[in-house]
Amino acid sequence: MTSFAMADSMISVVSDLSRQIPAGTRYQRLLESIHCHFHCDAVALLRLRGTALHPLAAFGLSDDTLGRTFLVEDNPRLARILLSREPIRFEADSELPDPYDGLVDSPDTRLHVHDCMGIALYVEDKPWGILTLDALEPGAFDSIDPMELRAFIRLAEASIKVAGLIQSLELQVRKEHEVARLLSEDVKRSELIGGSPVIKSLIAELDLVAGSDLSVLISGETGVGKELVARHIHVASSRAEAPLVYVNCAALPENLIESELFGHTKGAFSGATGARAGKFELADGGSLFLDEIGELPLGMQPKLLRALQTGEVQRVGSDRYHRADVRIIAATNRNLKQEVVAGRFRADLYHRLSVYPVLVPPLRERGRDVLLLAGHFLELNRRKLGLGSLRLGRSACSALLEYSWPGNVRELEHLISRAVLRLSALRKQSGRVLTLDAELLELPRSADLQGAVRAACPTPVEEPGAKRGQSLKEATDLFQIDLVTAVLRRKSCNRTAAARELGVDPGNFNRLLKRLGINVEEIKKGI
Repeated sequence: MTSFAMADSMISVVSDLSRQIPAGTRYQRLLESIHCHFHCDAVALLRLRGTALHPLAAFGLSDDTLGRTFLVEDNPRLARILLSREPIRFEADSELPDPYDGLVDSPDTRLHVHDCMGIALYVEDKPWGILTLDALEPGAFDSIDPMELRAFIRLAEASIKVAGLIQSLELQVRKEHEVARLLSEDVKRSELIGGSPVIKSLIAELDLVAGSDLSVLISGETGVGKELVARHIHVASSRAEAPLVYVNCAALPENLIESELFGHTKGAFSGATGARAGKFELADGGSLFLDEIGELPLGMQPKLLRALQTGEVQRVGSDRYHRADVRIIAATNRNLKQEVVAGRFRADLYHRLSVYPVLVPPLRERGRDVLLLAGHFLELNRRKLGLGSLRLGRSACSALLEYSWPGNVRELEHLISRAVLRLSALRKQSGRVLTLDAELLELPRSADLQGAVRAACPTPVEEPGAKRGQSLKEATDLFQIDLVTAVLRRKSCNRTAAARELGVDPGNFNRLLKRLGINVEEIKKGI
């Protein structure tokens, strides 16, 4: 074949490399070019999976070939091809059985393959499969130019690599679209549940600020639903169709926070094997939710402040700036004003974040909303476990209303999940409706809690609110400090055991200790 014909054949394959076409079509077009250039009767591409070769594309072989599987141990020719990095040719008089005998398209089905050649293909220096060329005429491959053959081998490997990359990218895109769809549905389903005056007032306030682009600082105790409030603001805003990107400032190692927020370039630091966009860039046009902003290290705060002031972010390792049109929603369970006074939080950043402050009320101030929320979590768990009808018994309702909920809505959610799981394991009740009673909640009544404190504490415990000038929150905090301290002493400062007795999630319990300023090590010394 002339060099011009060679160039035409290769150009058609090379041009396919830049096209987004199905892998099967790409492979078939590659084999057609090889068939045309080398004048063979059949050509096939087989993928190695485990100990077997599976045909992915074939030209000149019978239709049933693609449905076959060739075990390597049963086909010595294929095994020999796989063991060599050089093309292997089998002469017409080779004693090794040919796997394609009788499979080559020909009017005479009795014809056997007389000339055979195979090449092992490698992708990323790992064995991928083989390419086979077959001819019915002996000596058909005598005039093959080794350089031309190597060129087509490289093109075949490049085509395989491109097909793999496109498939992986398509899978990633489909996965991301599905995740985005689920997140979008989740955001749209998320709503603040409650009919208490404090919740109605909160929702009205959120709807008011949502229509603006003002930065919002959401504060409140752990577990009150600050993320749900952020979602409500985003969904009610003009940015609802753009992403709401979440960042937990407390969960990021200090040395990675800057990269997480602003992105990095390839080689910017050890382990940065590729460039990566930060959360600001991902949230462009939408909202960025900075959860637990009070935990942001002091050294990182000026960089965040600059990004908020200028709307520009700079990737780690880059000297270029990127514009990011982002609406900031931050949340904290700390008193940031006190943190500013203590020198742990910058005053200028605090004022930039708290353009519109929002306080989420604790569950104990929401009255009968606890029952609405319990019903919501009850239904969610019923669906997950495939149960029939579920309802709260009177004793459960009373216990839920009397409890002070130091862990707030999150504690309620976990408590209902545990109770429904216990109920599903028992299933002793007759009838189709299962009733959740107080015993399954394992939640002590307020009177029992106060009794436990009196029994455990060496000094009398003052009734909540008995001290003049004391707010409800101050009285509640003092009550919680006394109770938690008493239980820790009784459990020899075993946090898990104490959390279990109090009916609090262990993670929430640690946060509660921090909020109340309870030093477990000091309690240990006094035991």
